[in-house]
Amino acid sequence: MQQKGPIQIIEWEDLDKKKFYSLGVFMTLTTRATVYPASLIRTRLQVQKGKALYSGTFDAFCKILRSEGVGGLYRGFMINTFTLISGQAYITTYELVRKYVSQYTPSNTVKSLVAGGAASLVAQTITVPIDVVSQQLMMQGQGEHLTRFKVKPKMMLATTKRKPTFGQTRDITVQIFAADGFRGFYRGYVASLLTYIPNSALWWPFYHFYAEQLSLLAPSACPHLILQALAGPMAAATASTITNPMDVVRARVQVEGRSSVIETFKQLLAEEGVYGMTKGLSARIISSMPTSVLIVVGYETLKRLSLRADLVESRHW
Repeated sequence: MQQKGPIQIIEWEDLDKKKFYSLGVFMTLTTRATVYPASLIRTRLQVQKGKALYSGTFDAFCKILRSEGVGGLYRGFMINTFTLISGQAYITTYELVRKYVSQYTPSNTVKSLVAGGAASLVAQTITVPIDVVSQQLMMQGQGEHLTRFKVKPKMMLATTKRKPTFGQTRDITVQIFAADGFRGFYRGYVASLLTYIPNSALWWPFYHFYAEQLSLLAPSACPHLILQALAGPMAAATASTITNPMDVVRARVQVEGRSSVIETFKQLLAEEGVYGMTKGLSARIISSMPTSVLIVVGYETLKRLSLRADLVESRHW
């Protein structure tokens, strides 16, 4: 166990790995289900031209709920659950790289920065194909005219009404492969790396920094978990604001089928100005802040529950 000021950090070697992974899957799934609607809204806001569909996050939420129901807020969620794999890969890479870097420096900031970036690289390699499909599904409904691929309707017997098939994921996947081949599933990969590696690399150092600063201001009896729960969304808001321009470009590249990150960036700036770089930021912060609270509380609790039996009695929170 490494101690950084009054906040104790549970390191990789302190964990019972069996408990850590079994509880981690449940935590990741719960978190994703909670914040998925905000991710869907963010994607639609980022892809729309100007304010063609929605004037903002709340307006988008109301219109989607009214027009498409609760199910509209969870379009593409089933395929997105496969990112559970990338979630486990992320935390494993983060902890292992953090342990490796600790051999060269005792700096918690350096360890967090390097490990956060490396973890995101591994996770995005797994996540991007899933995101490409799920984002196309997110855009079905009110935003389907903005995407290249559309779910094919199925004619119902004895009626002229049309109803989407239950094989929407398969339908979109086949269309992407037919149009772009295997490379189509990695469209926007570079943009994703340019967005999420810096975001992850920034989030962890800011998280530890804010937690340390809060610990200096808070009463000594204040539980560490409360301080960490406050530090998480503060770090998320900071990292999201810094990296949002690249996140807008990433969404445009993946949904609209663009091939050039630089050209997409230039066109966005020319058509919508600096404002275009802030699109979806409020939705991103709204989704990232509670996500960070859930991740921090869940992850720190997970690590405490997964602490090796021989260390439990010696740790005090």
